[in-house]
Amino acid sequence: MKHIGKKHLNQNRMKTAVEWYNEEINKLNVGNDARVFIAKLFELAKEMEKEQIIEAFNDGVNDECIGGNKTTEQYYNETYKSE
Repeated sequence: MKHIGKKHLNQNRMKTAVEWYNEEINKLNVGNDARVFIAKLFELAKEMEKEQIIEAFNDGVNDECIGGNKTTEQYYNETYKSE
C-alpha cells in the first residue's frame, strides 16, 4: 500500500530538507578540506534535525493529551520562526 506523499522505508524514502541540501551542496566543485568540513556540518545538522523532529512529535503528543488545539503553523512559528 502506497501513501500519497510518503514512501516506504525500503523504497525511495522521503528525504529530509537537510539530506536534500547536503546532496545539492555536494554537487559543488570544492576542495577536499571543504568536503570534510561540509560532511561534519551535515552530521551536526542531521543530529539537530533528529532532535527537532523527536521534540515536535513529543510536543504534539503532549499537546493532544492535555486537550490543546495548537495548529502546526502556530507550533512552527512559536518554535522555529525568528522575527
